[in-house]
Amino acid sequence: MRKDEVYRKTRETEVCVKVNLDADGKANVNTGIPFLDHLLTSLATHSLIDINAKVTGDLRHHSVEDLALCLGEALDKALGNRENIVRFGYAFAPMDCTLAFSAVDLVKRPYFKIDLKLRGKKIEDMPTEDINHFFETFASSLNANVHIFIQYGSNDHHKAEAATKALALSLRQAIIIDSRRTGVPSSKGVI
Repeated sequence: MRKDEVYRKTRETEVCVKVNLDADGKANVNTGIPFLDHLLTSLATHSLIDINAKVTGDLRHHSVEDLALCLGEALDKALGNRENIVRFGYAFAPMDCTLAFSAVDLVKRPYFKIDLKLRGKKIEDMPTEDINHFFETFASSLNANVHIFIQYGSNDHHKAEAATKALALSLRQAIIIDSRRTGVPSSKGVI
């Protein structure tokens, strides 16, 4: 099974994240931020990646940032050298008034383009700038290309949740073991 974990302790936070790529999408998360727990549970459910995360921190922003670092790193480690995976994934996810799109390339070159079109300052108990920062930090630490955008929508909660679901579905595609592939999915022979 492809699984790994990351533990990070600083003067600001203590984070433990465990992931299992070959699982059924169970989430056991406690970040101290209920809306972030909600997003992580959705990410696990729709990617079929088991995610266990425990976070304690001094400030909400530090907790969000360090969780994103650890989650991306744990997934990166679980993917190993990325042999035999599909590598690419993309998905649209609707949620009521919102349509989100995500595309990922697990190429080991970090790049992100995130456009959630969030209008308010806060969703539930989470500043919208922290939601954007979560996705950006996650993409960088995953060591992948991640593109997420909201096509349209009027409700910020639905935008963030649809974006998470689209990301989950695109990751689910990209991490699949391709039975027809031998080695890394690259014409260069390395990723």
